Amino acid sequence: MFQRATKFRSKLRLALLGVAGSGKTYTALNIAKHLGSNIAVIDTEHGSASKYADDVASFDVVELTSFHPKRYIEAINAANWVKYDVLIIDSLSHAWNGKDGILEQVDQVGKRGANKFTAWADATPIHQQLIDAILGCRMHVICTMRLKTEYVVEQNERGKQAPRKVGLAPVQRDGLEYEFDVVADLDVHNTLMVSKTRCPALHGVSIPRAGAEIATTLLEWLDQGIDKQALNEPDPASIDPFNDPSPYPYKIERVQACRGCRASVIWIDNLPYNADANGQRTEHLHWEPCPKAHLFRKTKRLTAAQQAERDSVFDN
Repeated sequence: MFQRATKFRSKLRLALLGVAGSGKTYTALNIAKHLGSNIAVIDTEHGSASKYADDVASFDVVELTSFHPKRYIEAINAANWVKYDVLIIDSLSHAWNGKDGILEQVDQVGKRGANKFTAWADATPIHQQLIDAILGCRMHVICTMRLKTEYVVEQNERGKQAPRKVGLAPVQRDGLEYEFDVVADLDVHNTLMVSKTRCPALHGVSIPRAGAEIATTLLEWLDQGIDKQALNEPDPASIDPFNDPSPYPYKIERVQACRGCRASVIWIDNLPYNADANGQRTEHLHWEPCPKAHLFRKTKRLTAAQQAERDSVFDN
């Protein structure tokens, strides 16, 4: 039954908590660029991540408009398939209390006169599927979460009473912090304070404008142990989206031919993938070989004219 415990090399699961203005998105990107060069961002903050594009880090982004956990899971699976080094979920709070999030789903059931206990019985497994998708993917994952805030009045450096914004619990399900390797709070001065860690070197650490220093420490810790692949164990996260056994398999939205290079393109979750000679989707996104790649890279929001140009690239 019992056997000797073995430490395996692993991928990071980091949670960054902070009030508005604490620099959650900036810090996530600043750490991510030192964890790997190929970064994906799931943006729920109306394009806020793209404002840091190229200035802080280069990355690909998908902007969610519905925050149903299913949408998060689809994006996570897509990032797994493309084999990004780092995935940033900015933020995970919207899956809880955003549009189509867990709380809204439960409230809608209550408004129809149904028992909320029944609603939670349906919503809880959906939320757990999202957490399992985060924990099971083969990339480093950084999740940002908003903190519930309030103001306290205290004496400032000039001896006068002044209000100060403080963070309370994260806007997510109670106890979610236990799922992460490292949990850190960010104050209004963008100082990272580690509140929970499985990495001994980070116990009680406080770092202003965190980036390369904490990433290096984490990579050294994560690289300790045995490589699972060397033991010929299958990677549970290597799932073909077309044969995904999860409750939310991918669906092909449309197949079109690019006017720019005449390649056949398969669209999945608003991302264009190249097709092979048999018409099957490959793992390569169409922006890699296409001469009109600037229309597909989504590190910057497209203007209306660019969107129209992008739409005109394909035959219907």
